Amino acid sequence: MSRGFRCVAMIGAAGALAALAGCGEQNTYVAPPPPKVTVATPLQQPVTRFLEATGNIVAVNSANLVARVQGFVQEINYRDGDFVKKGASLFVIEPEPYKLKLQQSQAAEAGAKASLTQAEAEFARQSDLASRQVASKAALDNATGGRDSAQANLQQAQVNTRLAAINVEYTNVSAPFDGIVSARQVSIGELVGAGQPTVLATIVQSDPIYVNFSVNEREVQRIRGEMARRGFAPDQIRSVVVEVGLQSENGYPHKGTLEYLSPTVNQGTGTLTVRAVLPNPDHVLLPGYFARVRIPGPQPRDGLLVPDTALGSDQSGRYLLVVRADNTVEQRKVEVGPAVGELRVIENGLKPDDRVVVGGALRAVVGQKVDPQVEQIAPPRAN
Repeated sequence: MSRGFRCVAMIGAAGALAALAGCGEQNTYVAPPPPKVTVATPLQQPVTRFLEATGNIVAVNSANLVARVQGFVQEINYRDGDFVKKGASLFVIEPEPYKLKLQQSQAAEAGAKASLTQAEAEFARQSDLASRQVASKAALDNATGGRDSAQANLQQAQVNTRLAAINVEYTNVSAPFDGIVSARQVSIGELVGAGQPTVLATIVQSDPIYVNFSVNEREVQRIRGEMARRGFAPDQIRSVVVEVGLQSENGYPHKGTLEYLSPTVNQGTGTLTVRAVLPNPDHVLLPGYFARVRIPGPQPRDGLLVPDTALGSDQSGRYLLVVRADNTVEQRKVEVGPAVGELRVIENGLKPDDRVVVGGALRAVVGQKVDPQVEQIAPPRAN
């Protein structure tokens, strides 16, 4: 082999080795960088704790309007669903027969009064004669009996007159309180009150209105202890503010006060029945609605808040993903408190300097490293 050819062969072999060496460097495995997640330390601020419950709205007063006398419906003086004031005439039931019976009773009462006057005069005459020993004892006894009988007849006549007057009043069915009247159940000209009372309609008072709810035994003890600590008298319970919101409403726009606490705890449920009363001038709160109820605590306490969306849950309860100092992810069990806007109070399990994963949680694997991007939690918007 010539010297030139050997040189070319050596150069080719060196190039091949260099190519092989380059290929080896390209196939070396390089680990991907840790995934980026957004972290934030908890927002610290005073928080008002709330006792929260679900209740139902009930009317302060609700009554069936019933025909208490028999007769034909002569007038209906409202439109279905009207708001009426106490004493407003709603139905008139054929009053003429009852007015005639009243006049008849009044005439009988006048006759009984005349008979009593005559009997008293006869008694006085016989008493005078008897005192002069002119009349017999039998005549005086008859006069005494006649007077007493006349008095009894007058009393009976007066009772009959009063009953007749009451029946005349019953022919006018009026509103027993301010409220909204339901659709009528009878028509003009219909016979009512025959044999048994007839329901004409229903009236419901919805201003003010009640909200009934239950409080568990532990909360009852906590509230009573707090009241005792602050020196609240039992009658001051009516000054405790209650906030109410319907299922379709944001926040708690309706305000009222506690009105009643049951004197006993239900042993079956371990709860205490509580009632609040609220003004309802626009009749937004209707009996039968479900409502969200909350009672503010006595004074704000410092709390740690994180976005509600950062919380996860499993069979053991609620948790947060926390990034440790070495940037590995930890699952931290926590005890949650009330919601404050879009944030949630963390009562236990979190420290002020913990870095909580608030974004990119799907990329955060427990025990694995992450690349934390720090941001601040915005203060909550007021409800």
